[in-house]
Amino acid sequence: MKRTALTLAALLLAGCAAPSVQQDAARDAYLFAYFIKNGEDGLHLAASTDGYRWEKLGGGASYLKPTVGKAKLMRDPCIVRGPDGVYHMVWTSGWNENGIGYASSTDLVNWSAQRELPVMAHEPGVLNAWAPEIAWDADAGHYLIYWSSTIPGRFKEGEGVGDDKYNHRIYATTTKDFASFTPTTLFYDPGFSVIDATLLHAQGKDWLLVKDETRHPPKKHLQLAARSADGGYGAPAAPFTPPGLWTEGPTALQIGADTIVYYDAYTSKHYGAMRSRDLVQWEDVTAQMQFPDEGTPQRMRHGTAFRVPAGLLERLRRN
Repeated sequence: MKRTALTLAALLLAGCAAPSVQQDAARDAYLFAYFIKNGEDGLHLAASTDGYRWEKLGGGASYLKPTVGKAKLMRDPCIVRGPDGVYHMVWTSGWNENGIGYASSTDLVNWSAQRELPVMAHEPGVLNAWAPEIAWDADAGHYLIYWSSTIPGRFKEGEGVGDDKYNHRIYATTTKDFASFTPTTLFYDPGFSVIDATLLHAQGKDWLLVKDETRHPPKKHLQLAARSADGGYGAPAAPFTPPGLWTEGPTALQIGADTIVYYDAYTSKHYGAMRSRDLVQWEDVTAQMQFPDEGTPQRMRHGTAFRVPAGLLERLRRN
């Protein structure tokens, strides 16, 4: 098993939340950045004050339409708030691209010009760059951007048991200013095809939440890998999502003593959630959740949840 030696901040929070921003939990709210259909119309937002009842904002309209990449899609959006209060977003810009999308905003309504970050352009045979996420590392003073890609023939483990010719691993780069980036490196290799990684801080430790993308026999479940002493992540623990349910796009929030992991049950076409207080025993709390447009073509797809000041949510609702 190969593990990254990249150093992460000890206080990284769930999903795309920014650990560096000091917030009053009693006055915070939560946002969910997501896409609908194939991602052709861009960014959608949902809001909650308790993490269970989610309402779509803007009447369900797109907050930002995609303009970069060959396919010009905006799938799997991930947003983090930096220490200066600026929100940075990355997304999957197409199914078979070597770059990802990027834009920034101070209010989640008005956005900078979109850019394509060529994170895998140095690998001429790469098949994709999927589900990028971004996190602020306060200790290192930089942003970490990580995603999944398949480089044909690079890994023997996982060959021939995934979907078609895909055999993904997680890669990463860092940046301080979004103008220069460190060379792309291998971030996580658990010995099988893995996608949709997201960082989680709970129980005083850092974790990596991933999806096993093995197709033959089907796995498609979510697992947690603990951060090890060398700064990497070890072997993932046993799956914690419902047996037989194909899941993707995990994202997590820490709400009080509870860790809530949301996921897209994409073949069943609904959103689900698991809850835990020790990351060992998990409870399915899907029935307690309320997501926008469930059961319709406008339903949420592979989103990321993050904490924001309550005042921002109030302004978004007014607009």
